[in-house]
Amino acid sequence: MEKIVFATNNAHKLAEIRQMLGSRWQVLSLAEIGCHDDIPETAETFEGNALQKARWIKDKYGYDCFADDSGLEVDALGGAPGIHSARYSGVHGDDTANNEKLLGELVGIADRHARFRCCIALLRGNDAPAFFEGVVEGEIIDRPTGIAGFGYDPLFRPDGWECTFAQAGADEKNAVSHRGRAVEKLAEYLAAACN
Repeated sequence: MEKIVFATNNAHKLAEIRQMLGSRWQVLSLAEIGCHDDIPETAETFEGNALQKARWIKDKYGYDCFADDSGLEVDALGGAPGIHSARYSGVHGDDTANNEKLLGELVGIADRHARFRCCIALLRGNDAPAFFEGVVEGEIIDRPTGIAGFGYDPLFRPDGWECTFAQAGADEKNAVSHRGRAVEKLAEYLAAACN
C-alpha cells in the first residue's frame, strides 16, 4: 500500500477522502506525519491555495502530497464567499456563523444559484504539479436543513435533488459532490500512474 499525505486538518475531509480512495492508498493526515504547522493559504485562487499547501508538505516533510482548496460560489454575491468560505464570518471553521452570514447576505435575493468548487493539487515524485477540479451546481435554500455533512451542506441543494447535502448519506453525497468529482479524477490519475 502506497503512502500519500493529504494536507488537511479537517477530519471530515480526511474521512471522505479515505473512503473514496479505497484500499490502494494509505492516506496520511498532517498529524500522522507530525506536521502541526500553520500552513499559509494566501493565494487568490483555489488552485493557488491547494498548490501552496501541497508544496509546503513536499518541501518541508518530503512526502508525496495532495491538498485541496474548495468553497462555495454564489452568483448573486459575485462568487463570494469563494476562497474565503471557511472564514466567511471572520472566524475560521465556524459553520453556524458562516451559514448565518450567507443567509443574511441573500435576504430579498431571488436568484440563489450557487456551486461548490474543489481544486486538488498533487505533488508526486519529481513530476510537475497536477490539478484536478470538481464542480457541483445547485442553489442556496432559505434555512439550514439536515444534520449530516459540514460547512454549507445544510444550505446547499444540488441541481436535480429534493434534499440538501446535509440530508444525504456520505456515499450519496460523495457520488456527486465537488470533492468527490475532483477525487475521482485524482484516483484515476494515480491508478494510471502506478500501472
